[in-house]
Amino acid sequence: MYLTRLVLNPRSRRAQSESANLYELHRTIMSAFPATLPADERVLFRLEIDRQSGAFVVLVQSQYEPDWGWLATSPPDYLLSISEPNPWVKAFDPLFRVGQQLVFRLRANPTLKREGKRLGLLREEDQIAWLHRKAQAGGFEVLSVRAQKLGFVQGWTRQRQPLSLFAVQYDGLLRVTDPSVFARSLAQGIGSAKGLGFGLLSVARAE
Repeated sequence: MYLTRLVLNPRSRRAQSESANLYELHRTIMSAFPATLPADERVLFRLEIDRQSGAFVVLVQSQYEPDWGWLATSPPDYLLSISEPNPWVKAFDPLFRVGQQLVFRLRANPTLKREGKRLGLLREEDQIAWLHRKAQAGGFEVLSVRAQKLGFVQGWTRQRQPLSLFAVQYDGLLRVTDPSVFARSLAQGIGSAKGLGFGLLSVARAE
């Protein structure tokens, strides 16, 4: 798999527009990949705001190597000029083991299906219970977690219908219970609305 970090200039009109409409940001990200992708490909991304600079930091995870060459023709102020490579790309092939503990971050849209409709979970206890259910099916268990409500994210469907989805950021510690299932969960993402920047499970070694 590949990880990409894009640091967008908060003063760029295009970056401002895409940060307010994550479906448009998703379309921009997909410009780095072929129009037709293999069935097993899942491009995941998450938008974060750097607290110090206010920059828009976009994390992208894909199974196939992206081509960011098109950024050379984007507006000159789209990417923020920083001392590190931008975009920054890293190939990684993680190996997990039973019992391994990892710190994690997940921005998700926790929902419950009822009478054919997908309803957002607004209570913290329901949001955490949702994550535990996803963990049980996803080859890991949650040891500790903090759920931060980010409010509603506005976007559009492919049919140009408006969407309003509740966003929650989970930060915590997990333990791997089934390495192969966990690796698949990592690659495919957690939960729904992945085209609007939800579902990317970021992990790192626990100190």
